[in-house]
Amino acid sequence: MKILVTGGAGFIGSNFIYLLLEKEPESEIVCLDALTYAGNMNTLKKAQENPHFRFIYGDIADDVVIERLFDQEHFDVVVNFAAESHVDRSIVDPTIFVKTNVLGTQILLNACWKRQIRFHQVSTDEVYGELPLDRPDLSFDENFVIRPSSPYSASKAGADHLCLAYFRTFHTPVTISRCSNNYGPYQFPEKLIPLMILRAQANESLPVYGDGKNVRDWLHVRDHCEAIYLILKKGTLGEVYNIGGNNEHSNLNMVKMILKQLNKSESLIQFVEDRLGHDLRYAINAQKIRKELGWVPKVEFEQGIKETISWYLDHASWCQSILTQAYFKENERYRLESLQK
Repeated sequence: MKILVTGGAGFIGSNFIYLLLEKEPESEIVCLDALTYAGNMNTLKKAQENPHFRFIYGDIADDVVIERLFDQEHFDVVVNFAAESHVDRSIVDPTIFVKTNVLGTQILLNACWKRQIRFHQVSTDEVYGELPLDRPDLSFDENFVIRPSSPYSASKAGADHLCLAYFRTFHTPVTISRCSNNYGPYQFPEKLIPLMILRAQANESLPVYGDGKNVRDWLHVRDHCEAIYLILKKGTLGEVYNIGGNNEHSNLNMVKMILKQLNKSESLIQFVEDRLGHDLRYAINAQKIRKELGWVPKVEFEQGIKETISWYLDHASWCQSILTQAYFKENERYRLESLQK
């Protein structure tokens, strides 16, 4: 079997590639990535040692590149992680989010439709919008109304609708997963947990939006990847599956947990002006995937956070590499080599 993982040089995509290399040792795993700022070739160093793995540079929003690739490779499965994903960046400039997340997904869907290739769309719980802080009884199930708040989540919602439209109109074999906030190794340091770990370790101020009461449901990236793999194996075509950890914590409490683990003072916390359109609370109801597919998260939250903090402290060189010009030069080398082939 040949599996294409788009956006595989990013956080969740790279973790999924490593899981595939474990679970599908005889399959051919191909990573397609445009190597934007969040795509990191250093993350895939161990994968490149495996003869069943290949990296291809390319943009999912380039229909010529995608058609040529699909004609040459004959994939059996496509898992789409490729996306612009940072809410703050989508507020500054929504354009690239629409191009990559909507148009890019449509181009991939078109290629899969023509060849009847199995397609899985990795989405987000943010497409549902927000829940009130004073209603802990409420959570997002798969029938919850789609009400995205940011340009990022709106672009992901648009991609989801396209997937379901391709399934109904063209019978493209599609599934969708919507996951809560992930944590774990290889996450780009602009995200909450790695950002707070690295800044706290350096005794720098920790910027927290608003009053820090916004609540997120946290899931270890390994559990997320296991769920996607299970959907590929057992999921019903045309269906949406929510994936969540039932680990709700406010942003402020999360930051305080990190400080406690690092033996740092809470005086490092600095409250800053709130994000525009900042959703109050996310909470996933994952009963469907639990009951229908038998998925359950395996990583206990407190232990997972401890291991995540240790990982970032033990991999300081990885963090530094993606925040320096050396990282950008390394990515550029892969771009140039790919263009010359």
